[in-house]
Amino acid sequence: MTRQSDLRAFLRSLDVDTLADLLCEQAERDPELRKRLLAQADGAEGGELAQVSDLLDSAVRTAESVQIASVLDTLQRLLDAGTRADVAPLARRAVDKITKALEDLDDPSGVVGDQLDRAVSLYARACAAHPPDPEELAGWILRVEFEGSGRPQLSLAEFATPLGERGLAKIKSTVERVLAERGAGAEPRRQLARRLNQELAEVTGDVDAVVRMLSEQLPRLDVSLKIVRVLRAAGRHAEAIAHAAKALGNDNGARRGPVVDALERARSPEPAEAVRLLLEQDRPGEAWEAAAGHPPSAVIGIYRQHIERLIETRDAERYAQAAKQLRRLRTLHRKAGTPDEFTAYVAELVETHKRKTRLLAELRNARIALPRTARSAAATRR
Repeated sequence: MTRQSDLRAFLRSLDVDTLADLLCEQAERDPELRKRLLAQADGAEGGELAQVSDLLDSAVRTAESVQIASVLDTLQRLLDAGTRADVAPLARRAVDKITKALEDLDDPSGVVGDQLDRAVSLYARACAAHPPDPEELAGWILRVEFEGSGRPQLSLAEFATPLGERGLAKIKSTVERVLAERGAGAEPRRQLARRLNQELAEVTGDVDAVVRMLSEQLPRLDVSLKIVRVLRAAGRHAEAIAHAAKALGNDNGARRGPVVDALERARSPEPAEAVRLLLEQDRPGEAWEAAAGHPPSAVIGIYRQHIERLIETRDAERYAQAAKQLRRLRTLHRKAGTPDEFTAYVAELVETHKRKTRLLAELRNARIALPRTARSAAATRR
């Protein structure tokens, strides 16, 4: 057996992640190899996008939800892998085509509607990766909101980065013009404009404007809770506590429920509230030091919520941070004497996010023991 065949046999024995790391390290040292690898990647991704585009047309034409899901899975996989290809045009076509299909489709199960919401989130991610012209993107958002059928309902926060100042300014100009409209037929458009105006204030960080707009909808308890959350996110904790106390005082007869419970928690700050605030401010080291001053059971829930927020960003760096925080959560469960609960939590987390291959890779890198099913799935993909 030659040395070359020995080497090929050795390389075949490596797992995909290890082999990819070796190639990337060599490509950093060898510009020609890097150029060849990138050219092959671009060619492969271009061909895959063409196939996905054809599949999208067929899937929407036949309202085949499984095929639509397959298209969205491919878009998500490419985005999770940090593709260099611009998938935004295809993601936008997916949104437009699914929206059009829903106009003529009976969707009692809501499956296609859920796929539309997912397509919007993927389009927002694709725009962040390859920003289109901000004013053109703003024009599309305005057409969807004011000229569409009510689906999808977009979130400006998801598109804030690619919109930038120019895009947000165009939306604000249109919103102000619609708010100034008068007449019986103008009210539906004005309602849409009020929602967008509030979202603009949230995106630009105008806390006082957000609170003022929300206050116009009082005395609803759910609105009070949102005001509390806005104030706490802005670091105005005393005002948040005062508002929660006032909201409950004005409606002492409210039935028990999650909104009332949340307001009562906001009115009486938790003993470990400092840990939560430090995590929200992206100060994990200080948060961990603060956590040492509390019983593990008092901060386990805080760390779980933080980990889930990191994962929801669908950002590769945040995935790595989530894996690090999972290790700290594992330590907390060990100190609390509940290691089985941690194992069950990881199993649930992996099942929920099993399609996020980048996240699973970060968990493995952090030496988090994955459930057998997740390891088997990873081996199958290899």
